[in-house]
This record gives sequence, structure tokens and C-alpha cells, in this order.
Amino acid sequence: MKAALLPDRGVVKVTGDTARAFLNGLLTADIDKVTPSQAAFAALLTPQGKIIVDCIVAQAPDEDGGGFFIDVPRALAKTLTDRLNFYKLRAKVLNEDLSETLGVLAAWDGEGDSEYGLVYRDPRLPALGLRMMLPPHLVKEAAADLGATLTDTLDYDAHRIALGVPSGGTDFIYSDAFPHETDMDQLGGVDFQKGCYVGQEIVSRMEHRGTARTRIVGVNYDGAAPAVGVTVEAGGKEIGMFGSAANGKGIALLRLDRAGDALAAGHGLVAGGVPISLRKPEWARFAMPGEPKASS
Repeated sequence: MKAALLPDRGVVKVTGDTARAFLNGLLTADIDKVTPSQAAFAALLTPQGKIIVDCIVAQAPDEDGGGFFIDVPRALAKTLTDRLNFYKLRAKVLNEDLSETLGVLAAWDGEGDSEYGLVYRDPRLPALGLRMMLPPHLVKEAAADLGATLTDTLDYDAHRIALGVPSGGTDFIYSDAFPHETDMDQLGGVDFQKGCYVGQEIVSRMEHRGTARTRIVGVNYDGAAPAVGVTVEAGGKEIGMFGSAANGKGIALLRLDRAGDALAAGHGLVAGGVPISLRKPEWARFAMPGEPKASS
């Protein structure tokens, strides 16, 4: 088992008598299903349905004080806290940014448990393993308690990239992407059966009409990786953006219809001058270029 501290992750805590209902009315996931043994992948959207912040919502056991602890990009922890306070109105909740005192540890390629922090499974994919919120100075002790070898963030990123799971801010731009475009619908981040939440109408329309033409996909490349954020082109036309990469595998945000047209016409895909090829993640249910249309 491997473990790595993720320095780009922060923690926001939400407590109070109506905390569950409060979060459920805002986030894309069904927070009613969150328990101390089951976290949820979710997002807070703009009213236009674009992602302000994506996150993992975990719940602490009552014997440890209870409350919801939200694993978020550290750069957006204050943004999330401010937004939650904006929506709070008369709700009996307290929203706190704890990123200065709590960090997030990821552990994968094995099973384990620890008494050093709040442990929860990554709800996106089983292969992403466990995550743990804890004070950063306890990372070595927590990794040992898990029975994990402590490594660095680059190892975790390579694992995530090989699985085809995107990271916001690198693989897509916050406030400029819909949940379907970042594959949140594929990774359990949107509950289409729950009640209302901010931006729901647009997201539901995209689901029912099947209008998500832009998607995060895996790609392969040889040699040096293209730079993060460079344009992906085919036949001289822009079709998307290249994101993170490691060990010959990368992630790209592409217009799949344009990629399909280009490939059918015999044009290869190029990112920053580097030829790339498409790689469908094992978990993806949408159709890639050249495949029959699949359910999303």
C-alpha cells in the first residue's frame, strides 16, 4: 500500500442541526446517503450549472463529534466557505475553513485503517483507495498505522492519471465546465434522483438530452509530455485542452464529435506538437469516437 499527503487539498467543516439538509439543497450528490462509512463525491455549481468547486463530503462519527468534513482543493476552500455562508441565511449551520490545521492523505494499492484521522473511501472509484483528513504533522504516523509506504504526490498523480480521473484546475477550469464535461456523472458525483440543488435544471437537461459533447478522456503519448493547458488540435482545428500527464498517459478535455470527425478524415490528434491517441477509461460509459452511441 502507498500513501501520499496531498498539499493541494484543504478541509471545510460544516456542523449544525440542519447541516445535512443544508448541504443536500446545494450540492449535486445526495447528502442523505452520506454516513461515517460512506463519503460522497459532489460539486457546488453556479445557477448556470458550471462547477464552482468539486469535493468529497465525509461524515465524522457521533463519538468523534459528528459533522461533515469536506475535502476540497485548498485554493478553493475559502471560496466554498464563503459560498456556504452566502447560502446559509437562517440555517442553523457553522461553516469553517480548517485548511490551516487539517490536510488530506491519499492511500491506494491496498487496504488499511488508522486511528490518526477521519478515514473514508474515495467515492469516485474503488481503485483510488482511501483518503484521510488529519493534521499534516501526523502523516508519518498515520501512514505507518495504515501499513502504507509514504511516497510523494507525484506517485498519487500518476495513479490518478492512469485511471483517467481528472483534477480540477489542471484538467478543467473551474466556473467554466459542466459536471458532464468533467465526467462527474460517470464517477458518481451527480444524483439525478434527488431533489433540487443549485444548477440542477441545466445538469438534468444535459443528462436527459444527451448533449454532453465535451468530455474528459484518457490519452496516450510517447516521449516528453505536452505542457499542461496546451491546445489539442486535429487537422489544424482546435478540439480541446491537454491536462495532467505522467508515464506516457495523460488526460484531455475534448470535443468528442470534433475528434471523431478528424479521426474519420485521417487526421491525428496533436497537443503542443506531441501526437496523442485516445484512451477510454475502464469506468467510462459514454461513447468514444468510432464507437456506437452509449448511455451516459
